[in-house]
Amino acid sequence: MSDSDSTRRVQEAIEAPDDSHPTLKRLFRLQWEPAQQAHVLLYPEGIVKLNQSAAEILLRCDGTRDILALVADLEQAFGTTGLGDDVRAFIAGAREAGWSIEQ
Repeated sequence: MSDSDSTRRVQEAIEAPDDSHPTLKRLFRLQWEPAQQAHVLLYPEGIVKLNQSAAEILLRCDGTRDILALVADLEQAFGTTGLGDDVRAFIAGAREAGWSIEQ
């Protein structure tokens, strides 16, 4: 992915509505994989090993939270602020990769 594509995706994510409720597509399953000591995203063609940040975001993409609630939950869980743009950019990337849908 070029820098301009990445910049465009981040800008689109920041401008996306906060009232969407992201969730994983049914094709994908998020689970803890003891052998890899990490959360993974399973799908028929393969597996994606997730870093801790990606896993924490996707664990909360269950369709019950809007973006603002998801960000607030992450900020509270990790005792920090200012995660909104990064979370939105990750969700935009997950949407672009075909992992998530908006409700």
